Amino acid sequence: MTGAVNVAEQQVLDEPQADDLPAKARLELKTEIKDVGPCKKHIRVIVAKDAIAGVISEAVQEYAGKAEIPGFRAGKVPASLVKKRFKKEIADQVKQRVLMVSLDQIAEDSKIDPINQPNLDLDTVEIPEDADFEYEFDVEVRPTFDLPTYKGLKLSRPVREISDQDIDSYLSGFVEQYGTQEPVDTPVAAGDFVNVNIVISRNGVEYNKIDDQLVRIMPVLKLQDGELNGFDTLMIGAKEGETRTAKVKVSMEASTVEMRGEELDVAFTVLDVKRISVPTVDEEFCDRVGFSSLESLRTAIRRTLDRQVKYEQRQTCRKQITDKITESANWELPADMVEKQVDNALRREILEMQQAGFTTQQIMARENDLRQQSLTMTRRNLKEHFILDRIATEEKIEVSELEIEQEITTMAFQRGESPRRVRARLIKSGVIENLYAQIRERKAVDLILDSAAFNDTAYNLLQDRNTAALERSLCITQAAAPAAESNDAE
Repeated sequence: MTGAVNVAEQQVLDEPQADDLPAKARLELKTEIKDVGPCKKHIRVIVAKDAIAGVISEAVQEYAGKAEIPGFRAGKVPASLVKKRFKKEIADQVKQRVLMVSLDQIAEDSKIDPINQPNLDLDTVEIPEDADFEYEFDVEVRPTFDLPTYKGLKLSRPVREISDQDIDSYLSGFVEQYGTQEPVDTPVAAGDFVNVNIVISRNGVEYNKIDDQLVRIMPVLKLQDGELNGFDTLMIGAKEGETRTAKVKVSMEASTVEMRGEELDVAFTVLDVKRISVPTVDEEFCDRVGFSSLESLRTAIRRTLDRQVKYEQRQTCRKQITDKITESANWELPADMVEKQVDNALRREILEMQQAGFTTQQIMARENDLRQQSLTMTRRNLKEHFILDRIATEEKIEVSELEIEQEITTMAFQRGESPRRVRARLIKSGVIENLYAQIRERKAVDLILDSAAFNDTAYNLLQDRNTAALERSLCITQAAAPAAESNDAE
C-alpha cells in the first residue's frame, strides 16, 4: 500500500458534491473483507447494476436540468442527447458518487478503522452502464486489541532539585551560543571546531565523501547511521591539512539494509581549526539575550532545567508505562507501515525535546541516536501510540485550541521567535498535526500517572557535553529530512 492517496483520488474522495446526495441514498452492494497481513485488509466490493443505473439516472437528470443546448429549452433536453453530449462528465460524476457512497457504507457497516486512504488507482476504474461494478483494494487499519490495565501502575520516577551548580553548568553552554569562532594556527584541542572533509572507504575503495563539515571535537561523534567513540582522542593534535582515520561500524538499523553492521574506514582531513571565544556574562549580555538582569536569566534557566527534569520523568515513566501496557501487545505491525512512520516518529520525539528546552546540538545528537535504532523505536512508538490513542478515546480526552497555542508560545519563547512564526513553520512542515496528537497522548500519560504509585530515584541532568553530531550518513542514501531545524535557538 502506498500510505498516501494521490491528488486525483483525494479530490474524488473529498469532493463536496457528495453532500448533495440524500442521507438515505444507500447503494445495494456486497463486500468481502479479508485479513492479508498485520493491520491490513483486502476489500472486494460488488455494486449491483440496478444501483448504478439509479446513480446514472440521477446524474443525467441533473445535467438535463441545467444543460444549455441550442434548439432546446432549459430542462427539456432529451435524456439520450444529454448522455451523449456529456458522456465523460456524467461518467466521472457517477464514478465519484458510486465510490464515495460505497466506501462510506463499507466504513459504516464493517466498523473497520482505516489509518489512511485505500490504494485505489482511479485511472483504471470504469463504471459499467449495464452490469454489476466490481472493485477491490487494500487498506491499512488500526490494530484490534484488548485494552490493558493502565490504572494503579507501580513506577520508578527520577527526581532532582535544581542546584546553582546545575544552573552554572547550563549557563556555560548557553553563553557559547553567543560566542565567536576564531581561526587559530595551533593544533586541534578538545572543544575546538574544525572544518573537515570526510572520506568513507569500503573494502579499501572510496565509497562516500562528505565535504566541508563543521564539527566540534568531542569524545563522541554521532552520524545518522553510526557513531565514533574516542573522536576527541583521534583528532586532538591534528594540524591543518592532516588526515586522521578511524573505523566506524554502520548501525544495525541503518536504512541501507545491505550495509548494516559493516565496518567502514572513515578519514577526517582538517581544513581549518577554530576556537570559541565566549562573551562575559554581565548586564550588557543579559540585555542582548532579552533579560533584564543576571538573576532573571538564571531564573529562566532554572525553569528550563525543571522542564528537562519533567521531560525525563515523563520519558522514563512513559517507557515503563509502555513496557507494562504493551506486555500483552503481541499483535504485529506491517514492515511498510513502520518504515513509513520512521521520520514521523523522529519529528515527534524531536518536538518534545524542543518543548523541553534542549539545545540544537543535544537534539541533533539524540536524533542521530534515534536514527541508528529507528525501526525498533518506531515499532515501539507505534504500538504505544495506538494504545494511548485508545485510552484517550476511552477516557474522552480532547485537546483545545488554547492548549495548542500554549505549547506554541512556550516553544517560541525557548527559540526566541514569535509564536506566529513558529506556528507557520509547524503548519508548513506538517508537524502541527503531530503536536495535537502529542498533547493528547501526553494527557493520556498524565491520566495514567495520576493513579500510579511511585518510587523516586535520583536523576542526573541530561547536559551531554560529550557528543557532537552531524546530519550526515556513512552510507549513500536519500537525504533524511532533519528533524532538528538548523535555525533552532540553542
